Amino acid sequence: MTGLVYKSTGSWYTVKSEQGDFIECRMKGKFRIKGIKSTNPIAVGDVVDYELEETSDVVTGTIHKIHDRKNYIVRKAVNLSHQMHIIASNIDRVFLLVTINNPPTTFNFIDRFLVTAEAYGIEAVLVFNKIDTLDEATLDEQLYMQHVYQQIGYKCLRVSSTEMKGVEELQEMMVGKVSMFSGHSGVGKSTLVNAMEPSLHLKTKTISVASKQGQHTTTFAEMYDLSFGAKIIDTPGIKGFGMVDMDPSEISGYFPEFFKLKDQCKFNNCLHKEEPHCAIKAALGRDEISWTRYNSYLKILEGDDEHYRTDVYNEDRIISDKTRE
Repeated sequence: MTGLVYKSTGSWYTVKSEQGDFIECRMKGKFRIKGIKSTNPIAVGDVVDYELEETSDVVTGTIHKIHDRKNYIVRKAVNLSHQMHIIASNIDRVFLLVTINNPPTTFNFIDRFLVTAEAYGIEAVLVFNKIDTLDEATLDEQLYMQHVYQQIGYKCLRVSSTEMKGVEELQEMMVGKVSMFSGHSGVGKSTLVNAMEPSLHLKTKTISVASKQGQHTTTFAEMYDLSFGAKIIDTPGIKGFGMVDMDPSEISGYFPEFFKLKDQCKFNNCLHKEEPHCAIKAALGRDEISWTRYNSYLKILEGDDEHYRTDVYNEDRIISDKTRE
């Protein structure tokens, strides 16, 4: 039998059958998928083959095959630096929820996420959430951040779950697709899903006033069928985004504004640092490329992954502010 994985808790997987039934399944043996070293070989969004097993009154299943994925999105496993964690697979569009100070989302975090989405061939949309909470200063910061990404081609939405602003436009982008919501804990992922589909009653929590960081409300990634003809994968909040297995020479190719200029550099292997006649640095000098983006590029290039384990807010926020001065 074939089905779609709707939830993964590490040892059990909720699979929806082609007939619309939900079955709790386990994995048969160990899966090694094309050499991928992953903490979770089966992810939400996977199409799997399984066999039914009846033990007493409970019907469960055993997964014995994972179908080829059209894509997946990953991040570095927090405690295993050489392994990755597959967040979800077979995604049509990923929505990264961004908040300015409730909690803060930095340019560096956004850029790491966008680079990963580009690398795995997934369209990314930035959703600036909680716009109803912005004062004059934070509104200016939000609009500036939106401008940086819109001018390089990323779709941006401004949303308020409480006032239902922008929610209809967001729903229109999700119809007929498998979408994923991601972002820091506390940016309002579950609240936004509830605003679109109140019957789900997803758990929500408030922001910690002391740390301005969100509290985890979603423990595992889970897919939901929505009444307006869409599927949404709600994911646990992530503090940071450790990059996985990227060759330094390919990283600039995942920055769209860099990619357009790469062939104008004098050297084919230009890393856009100290090399002479670099088209990216020349554009940077003309303010045609954002310094925040270039700063993120250098951090990724240098393998600076410490922020994804520790405090991702304060230091990157200071750097982001300095680049705007």
